[in-house]
This record gives sequence, structure tokens and C-alpha cells, in this order.
Amino acid sequence: MTHMLAIGTQKGLFLATSDDDRRSWRVSSAHFPGHAIYSVAFDSRGPVPRVLAGVDSSHFGPSVLISDDLGETWQEPEAAPLAFPAGTDAAVERVWQIAPAGPLEPGVVYAGTQPSALWRSRDGGRTYELIRALWDHPHRPEWGAGYGGQAIHTILPHPADPDRILVAMSAGGVYRTADGGQTWAPANRGIKAYFLPDPWPEFGQCVHKVARDAADPDRYYAQNHHGVYRSDDGGDSWESIAADLPSDFGFPMAAHPSRGGTIWNFPLVSDGERRPVDLLCRVFRSNDAGETWQPLHKGLPDDPYYPVVLRDALCTDDAATAGVYFGTRAGEVFASADEGESWSTVAAHLPDVLCVRAAGV
Repeated sequence: MTHMLAIGTQKGLFLATSDDDRRSWRVSSAHFPGHAIYSVAFDSRGPVPRVLAGVDSSHFGPSVLISDDLGETWQEPEAAPLAFPAGTDAAVERVWQIAPAGPLEPGVVYAGTQPSALWRSRDGGRTYELIRALWDHPHRPEWGAGYGGQAIHTILPHPADPDRILVAMSAGGVYRTADGGQTWAPANRGIKAYFLPDPWPEFGQCVHKVARDAADPDRYYAQNHHGVYRSDDGGDSWESIAADLPSDFGFPMAAHPSRGGTIWNFPLVSDGERRPVDLLCRVFRSNDAGETWQPLHKGLPDDPYYPVVLRDALCTDDAATAGVYFGTRAGEVFASADEGESWSTVAAHLPDVLCVRAAGV
């Protein structure tokens, strides 16, 4: 099997491949050079794997391009694939997330954008329609903007129930639907927003990333703007799992593709001091759903380390022994073929890494 790693950066998309079980990697030259790539997805539900890339052109605006030959060629729509309907008085600024739906909906792909809006494609990611019920939600005028903007950055379709979707946004928190997007409700009980007058609001939290447990689709893990949480009831309530971490601030959260209770995180000191704790480049892994955490750093830089890992720049692949990958704002990409026990360098001196996605192809 060939393993592929898609690396979205501030100045293009790089595709890395490995044919020796992730021991070494070949990195392509930049696709879409000069354009920021904030979102990438692999869709393996069709007859051939499809790569989808959210391409952010400072001149032409955002678009979603697709490739059915692993990046050899790209198909670009003639018109903007995501465009607000007339009368909404809004324009898509950036595509922050692309998420294929579950196996029961083979042609459906979701996208999350800035401003915070959710979109559904029924043709494999070529064209998208706005999910109006979330856009028209009465809370929307009060949603704030995180440091990176106001955006839906997490989309988690339920693997067994197409009507259930969980999304997260900065800043607004977690929202869920159980009827295919016709109605939406906040799901933030237990997530703290220390920066608001009421630190336990119904909505308004700056959630940075949410991941779903592989064994229990109703268990979620969230990295918040200060706070690391787990929900065991589908998002009805959240409890802290940060006690064993050196800090509760950070951006990414990733879950094992097939084993329940295993997650990875990259803590930073604080929102006011965005650097790795103790200036050490370390990924933290939990094998017990966040009750305890283990620092992993074999093969990672030993020198004082300052770069940050962004919310979509830490991921896993779909292998039984999961590969774990992360990229930094210093343009480095690291890979582990043994679930974080040891690391090697995939690439260095790239532009700022904004997102990484991996799959066997």
C-alpha cells in the first residue's frame, strides 16, 4: 500500500508519498503555489480515492478543487462552488474544513467556511448548497471571531446515522443536529469560556478542535481555548481531561482511527504565550480517553522549540498501527509509524503548515 500525506501550507499544497510502510517519504513540489491551503480531505468511498483541497486565492477568492488521480491533475469548477444565496449579504472568505460524509451517503461532502456557515455537496464535492437552518440560527448574530477569524472548522458526520452531525466553530462552540440539518442546538454544557462575563454560557465558547472516538461514536474529545474535554454522551455534557497535561491550551486534537480511547494533543503554554510547554517539541498521547497522558518526543527536535501546531495540522492515517503526523508554523512536518513512539522528519523549510491529512491509497 502507498501512504499519502497532504500538507496544506500558506503557499501551496505538498503531497508526500511512502511505499515502504512510512519509513521514508517523497515530497512533491507545490500544487497551487502561492495560494493558502487551509483544508484538505481524502475521500475513499468511491471507485478511486479523491483528494479535495480548499484553495484560498487572494485574487480570485476561495474554491474547492478535486483530484481523482492523487494530484496528477486537478478539476476546478467554472463557478465558485460555495456562494451565499442572494439576500444573505455575505461572502465566503475561506474554506476551513472539508469532510466527506459517512458510508451511507457516498456522494455527500460537507464544507465549513468563514464566516461560520455549513455547506453540503451531493455530487462528491463539486458544488455546494448552504445549510440554511444553521446560518439562520438565532444565535448567529452573537457568534464571535477567534484569533484566526469566525469559522466552522470541525465537521463530524455520524458514521451510522446520516441525520446526526456535530460541528464546532470559533467562536460559538459546538452545535448538533439530529434531523439532517433542519434544526440545530448548542452542545456546550461543561465547556468554559473564561473570557466571557458568564464563564459557563450556552454558546460562545472558542472551541479549537473536536475529534470523535473510534469505538464509541457518541464519545468526543475537544481542545478548547484553555480547556481539554471529553463528552461521553454525544455532546450533552463535557468534563475536563486536562489534569495530567502540562497545559490546557492548544489547538489540535486527533483520535485513533480504529481503537477507542486513544487520542493525541499538542499543548502550548497559554493563549498569551503561544509556544510549546518548556520549549519542548512533544506530542502527548492518552490511551485511556484522557485520564492520563504520556509525552512523546523520540526523534523530535531537542533544541528549545518555539513553533506552534495549528488545529488541523495534527492527524492520523487509517492504518491498524496508526501513523501520526503533524506540521508546524516553522514549515516542518513530522511522522510516526508507531502511534507516536518514534518520529522522523518528512519535510523541512516549507511555508507555514496549516493542515495535514493522511490516508492509505
